[in-house]
Amino acid sequence: MFAPVYLDHNATTPLDPEVREAMLPFLDARFGNASSRHEYGRQARSAIDDARSRVAAAVGAHPTEVVFTSGGSEANNLFIKGAAARMKPGLAAVSAIEHPCVREPARQLRRLGWQVDEVAVDGDGRIDESAWSALLGERPRLVSVMLANNESGVIQDIARLASGARVAGATMHCDAVQALGKLPLDFRALGVHGLTLSAHKVYGPIGVGALVLDKRVDLEPLIAGGGQERNLRSGTENVAAIVGFGRACELATARLADDAARMAALRDELEAALVALGARIFSRRAERLPGTSFFGLADVDGETLVAKMDRAGFAIASGSACSSADPEPSRTLLAMGVDADSARGAIRVSLGRETTATQVGEFIASFTHTVGRLRNLAAMSA
Repeated sequence: MFAPVYLDHNATTPLDPEVREAMLPFLDARFGNASSRHEYGRQARSAIDDARSRVAAAVGAHPTEVVFTSGGSEANNLFIKGAAARMKPGLAAVSAIEHPCVREPARQLRRLGWQVDEVAVDGDGRIDESAWSALLGERPRLVSVMLANNESGVIQDIARLASGARVAGATMHCDAVQALGKLPLDFRALGVHGLTLSAHKVYGPIGVGALVLDKRVDLEPLIAGGGQERNLRSGTENVAAIVGFGRACELATARLADDAARMAALRDELEAALVALGARIFSRRAERLPGTSFFGLADVDGETLVAKMDRAGFAIASGSACSSADPEPSRTLLAMGVDADSARGAIRVSLGRETTATQVGEFIASFTHTVGRLRNLAAMSA
């Protein structure tokens, strides 16, 4: 039995020891409320300001453009609902492969008189060019397209899409939760009006995220109260988590190039072994995140494989963590034209900073053995 191996980094990442160290003082002696005017409050406010600068630097933004939230889901809701609330209802569109925390708030706009459409993707999971052109021709008011998909890892050309959206007069949002720490990010170069980030995908704490917001965009806040975060997100700030987010962004930026190159090499090694087993690698022809592999075996049930690999000491996933309780097929794969049975049995392996070549080799050996046993059992019962 191998030591447990975690291969589900797109779901969440372990807290980096340096991030934990940065957070500890604010869980102990520096416990002040950042709105207080005494020394304890000033320490907390200074720490938040410093973290805001670090998060902004990681994505080429100005610190005043960073609005801290409780995570990526809140940031996505804040932009979509907040922007829509300050507009006359019209056409809103999201890509067909968005995370539920983009798709669902967009759907809720229908109650307010909005028309909400989904933009199709091609067989590799990239925005379909003809569908995008057709959408822009309808002059949408609000659009959201994710930068990197949480299941397939497919990367969209957001800068080009945003350029077209601006010409069409649309306000454009981008969920970049999976891209942070894995791709170089530049808020200005992307050209979007809002960019969503989350700490726990980059070895920071769970429960803190950010919306990077073009200050020319007017948002209605979701949470009213004391006016924190430029009156866009009221509530006493979680200082320790925000500090951890800032440190995590700083570390992710410094380590990005080395981490990406190493994970890409490990993913290629993994996928070579998977192809040898007869696996279908989804979106293999598209540009993808370096550590993400989404695949399926036509003759082996994916859920069974995930369960057996868990018992063998390997944590992998069937689709996205936020949808793991849903027995329906992967919406991402269905949007790509994959049949329902294949989409239902898809498996995701996502590598991380601490993943080693030895661990990948152990996984390949165990996975190969498990697939072989399942195929033998199937042959015997046939």
